[in-house]
Amino acid sequence: MSDYIEYLKKIKLFCYLDDQQLSEVDRLIMERNYQKGRIIFVEGEPGEAVYFLREGRVKISKQSDDGREQILHFIHPGEMFAEVVLFDGGDYPATAEAVEDSRIGLIKNLEMERITMDNPGIALGILKIMSRRLRMAQKQINDLALMDTSRRMASTLLFLAAEQGTSCERGLAIDISLTNQDLASMIGTSRETANRILSDMRRQKALEVDRKQIIITDMKRLKSWL
Repeated sequence: MSDYIEYLKKIKLFCYLDDQQLSEVDRLIMERNYQKGRIIFVEGEPGEAVYFLREGRVKISKQSDDGREQILHFIHPGEMFAEVVLFDGGDYPATAEAVEDSRIGLIKNLEMERITMDNPGIALGILKIMSRRLRMAQKQINDLALMDTSRRMASTLLFLAAEQGTSCERGLAIDISLTNQDLASMIGTSRETANRILSDMRRQKALEVDRKQIIITDMKRLKSWL
């Protein structure tokens, strides 16, 4: 059995398919490797395929009218992305970039449509993924509209901690190698402002920061920033 089939079993979208169905999916997947910093697709390009991240990490972002980057979310191993083009056949609505060396599988839209028609449960799974992403986008819009930058930073860190935080001796670690510029792009501010806010949070002992992770050391204190 292909090791990719074993990988597909770990993806929520395909985990309920039997081995024969997974074998069919496996035959349709093309795999590509992207080095850190490589662009996978650009906002506005024709949407030709849906993607699955096997290894690494991918950043999904849009560019504002003034040229600033707005990070929408990060894709982690086992997650699907660019699923929206499957339903509307339009362009990619955002840009995808490998922020770590990444191993990515893709399925062309026409093939994915056929799989979905044969297995309606997959369509439901995709809708659940899209609904989750929509909620994330709505949260970002609300934060940008209603919160100042300090509250947006606290809200974003709490969200990341809930999504992918792991317990460690010092607290809850957000281990996605975020730079201060990444955080600034997520909350719609400058890197200098993001640096100042993180420094304030460190001084108040709400968190610690090193080159590879952010550790929330006092969850209650961080929530007080909201």
